[in-house]
Amino acid sequence: MDERLAATADLQASEPEVRIGLSRAGVTGVQKAVRMQHGGADALVSAEIDCFVDLDPAQKGVHMSRFPEVFEEAIDEVVIGEMLLVERLAEHIARHVVERQGALRAEVRIAARYPVERSTPVTGLRTQELVTLLGLAAASPAASRRAVGVEATGINACPCAQGLVRGQSAERLGEAGFDDGDVERILELVPLATHNQRGRGTLYLGTELRLDAEDLVALVESSMSSPIYELLKRPDELFVVEHAHLAPRFVEDSVRLMVKGALDAYPELADGDFVLARQVNFETIHNHDVLAERFGTAGELRAELADGDRSPSHTELRDWLGAV
Repeated sequence: MDERLAATADLQASEPEVRIGLSRAGVTGVQKAVRMQHGGADALVSAEIDCFVDLDPAQKGVHMSRFPEVFEEAIDEVVIGEMLLVERLAEHIARHVVERQGALRAEVRIAARYPVERSTPVTGLRTQELVTLLGLAAASPAASRRAVGVEATGINACPCAQGLVRGQSAERLGEAGFDDGDVERILELVPLATHNQRGRGTLYLGTELRLDAEDLVALVESSMSSPIYELLKRPDELFVVEHAHLAPRFVEDSVRLMVKGALDAYPELADGDFVLARQVNFETIHNHDVLAERFGTAGELRAELADGDRSPSHTELRDWLGAV
C-alpha cells in the first residue's frame, strides 16, 4: 500500500492536537427505508437515524464512513416482526458501532413515521394518521439498554381562558335576569369558548417489556383534550370540538396524565425502568409555544404518586441510557 494512503487511512486513530475526549461524535439525519410488519402486512417506512460514540482523548476522530455501512448491515440482519421494534434495531446498531469503531460507548436514535388506521368518532369513516415511532439505545462492550417511544398530536383547550369566559358569561346571564341556579345549569350544558392549541405529545419507556405502538399512542392522545383526525365530516368535527372544550387541559396536565397512564397501563415496569413524558402546545394567542416534561425511573415516579412529595431525584434519559 502507498505510504501516503496508509497514513490517511489511519488519521482518525492518530493523536489529536488537543487531547480531550468528546461526549459525542458521529452522524445525524441519515435517511433509511425500513420494512416493518403489523397485522400480517408489510409496510416500508422512512426512518431517520442518529448515531454517536464517545471519543477517547487519544483518538483524533471516528471513521464516519463506517456508520452508514453498519446501518445497512443491521437493517439487513434484523427481521422486524412486530410494529414497535425500532428500539431493537437501534440496540443492534449500537452494539455493532461499538465493535466497529472500537468505542467505549455508542448511542443511537431512530425516528420512523408509521401509518395508523382509525375511524372517525361519529361517521365511522376510515382515516389514516401518521405517528412517529422512536427507538433509543446505548451500548458498551459489556452491555446495552434501549427505550421505546411514540410521538403523536392532539388538541388541548386552554382551561385558563375558559375560566375567564365562564366568569364573564355568568355575569352577563345574571344581568339578563337568570337566577344563580339557572346560570349554573346553562354553563354546565353549553360548551364554553376558549382558545385551542394543537399539541405534540412524546412518551418514552425504557424497558425490556414488549410494547405495542398503538397502545402508547392511545396514552399520549388521551392525555390531551381530544385526538385529532386527518378526515372529519361535520358530525365528527362537532364531536371533536365539544369533546375538547368539555375536557380543558394545561400542558402540565397532559404530562402528568401520560406518566400516570403509563404506570397504570404497565404495572410490570420494574422500578429501575425509565419513563419520559413531554408535551409541547403550539399557542394560538401568543407568539411562543409552551412545554412541560417529566422524566425519571418508574420507582421514583411511583413513590411520588404514592405520597405526593417531590422526588429528591429525577433521573435523566442520557444518565439512564448511560448506565451500561
